[in-house]
Amino acid sequence: MPTDPVTDKRVRFDFDITFSNGGGLQGQDFRLDIDGDDISDEELGRYIIRDLRLLMVDKVKILNKAIITERHKRAAKAGAAATVSRIVDLSHHVRSGEENYPGLPAPVVSDHMSHEASRGRYAEDVTFQIGKVEMVANSGTAIDVPYHRYPDREDVGDMPIEAFADLEAVVIRLTGMKGRAITAKAIAATDVAGKAVLLDTGRGHLWGADAYLADRPFLTRDGAEHLVQEGAVLVGIDGINIDDTDDPDRPAHSILLAAGIPIVENLPSLSALPNAGFRFNAAPMRIHGIGAFPIRAWARLE
Repeated sequence: MPTDPVTDKRVRFDFDITFSNGGGLQGQDFRLDIDGDDISDEELGRYIIRDLRLLMVDKVKILNKAIITERHKRAAKAGAAATVSRIVDLSHHVRSGEENYPGLPAPVVSDHMSHEASRGRYAEDVTFQIGKVEMVANSGTAIDVPYHRYPDREDVGDMPIEAFADLEAVVIRLTGMKGRAITAKAIAATDVAGKAVLLDTGRGHLWGADAYLADRPFLTRDGAEHLVQEGAVLVGIDGINIDDTDDPDRPAHSILLAAGIPIVENLPSLSALPNAGFRFNAAPMRIHGIGAFPIRAWARLE
């Protein structure tokens, strides 16, 4: 299976801080993004003080420090983003006969009219192919709109193009998380107001493998409520379902779609994106009577 190489470095450490006016602060297994391949204890101490906005610090002791290779979790500093605009494809391939979702039929791609069958209909050596596709609407990388959950709400054709095109976007890095639940606390540090929020759990490259379906992370009820309250305009994930499929209430779908926030599932290549500073596009065909549809999603890096 293809993988997304990660070269970012982070530092994992414990710390013990004492203050000149008394008291102290300790942290265990703390992690921070770093530039380059290493950071001194002195520099790391200054980093913590600035990052936590601490006053009247007396001493900072760094313990059990280790440099690890792990995707950065925070937005890049100004000027650190790509200097040339480029497009990142965020869509999985859809191929005839390949199952996309357990229990749902695989797509079938065939010819309505093949090149050979069209021969003689036009001028000599002029042929055309007209294809035919039979598939459920959640195949591949797909978008859900309110009608997917609520029968009296907007279907794919009713949604304005502004709901899923040219959106300011952020990636929330969740790779290496313990457990499966993406809670409000796990995502609360990111400003999501007016933005498409893409949840990177580090699983997009597993598409097509059994591991893609096992132990899938999911957005919790309070996580979905947080995104609504904070003003997210679209939510995407690099997994097959944003909900825990063992929960029949489907709270993430129910809460987000009730608020008119589209959901994109099966996003690959999120590790290829910066944490911020890009535009996201996930526009489906303008088709009525349906609540979800495959998309060709992409990001434009600024």
